Amino acid sequence: MSNENLEENSSFITGIWSERVLVITKDYEIKGNVFMPKTGRKNRVLSDILNGAKRFVAIKNCEVIHREFPNRKAEVHDFLQLNLNSIILLRPLNED
Repeated sequence: MSNENLEENSSFITGIWSERVLVITKDYEIKGNVFMPKTGRKNRVLSDILNGAKRFVAIKNCEVIHREFPNRKAEVHDFLQLNLNSIILLRPLNED
C-alpha cells in the first residue's frame, strides 16, 4: 500500500468517533458501539444521535438481552438498527 493510501485510510480511521453504550427499550437492553463522524475538533455527543434528523441509530458489535426474560441467553449481533422512538434510555457504558 502506498504512503498516499495509508494517509487516506488513517484520516478515515481518525475521522470516526466510537462510544460503547447501553440502550434500554421497552423490551430490550442493548450494549454495543455507536459510530459517528468527528465534526471539526469536537466530537459529536450522544445527544446528537437522539436529536438528529435520522430516525434510526446503527449499533455494532452488540449484545441484546430481553428484559422480560433476563435469564434467556443474550443474542449477539454484528449490526442492528434501532428506531429512535423505541429508546427509553441511552448512555455511555463504562465496562471497567
